[in-house]
Amino acid sequence: MRNNVLSYLLLPLFASLSFSLSAAPASATPAPEPVPMVSQQPQRLNLNTADAVTLQKELNGIGKAKAEAIVAYREANGPFASVDELLEIKGIGNALLERNRDKLMVE
Repeated sequence: MRNNVLSYLLLPLFASLSFSLSAAPASATPAPEPVPMVSQQPQRLNLNTADAVTLQKELNGIGKAKAEAIVAYREANGPFASVDELLEIKGIGNALLERNRDKLMVE
């Protein structure tokens, strides 16, 4: 009887010890260094230097035709004086401009 009680008490002890050893990592690896959180402002696109592919890729609602129209307008009329000058291009309205205003700049 004593052997049965002893085995009932020791069996869970050995089983839990075995489980904790198998769950432990094989080698201790150092924890990676935390990367400091740097608040980055979103990169703004310069209307006077961006090509049609970049405009198309970075701006919402600007497809190939509108991106090419922006570049053509810039080549015909010179550099943009302000972001609002985009309203002069056919197909670009206030809603489209406001959707992309925070992504654009003029230098």
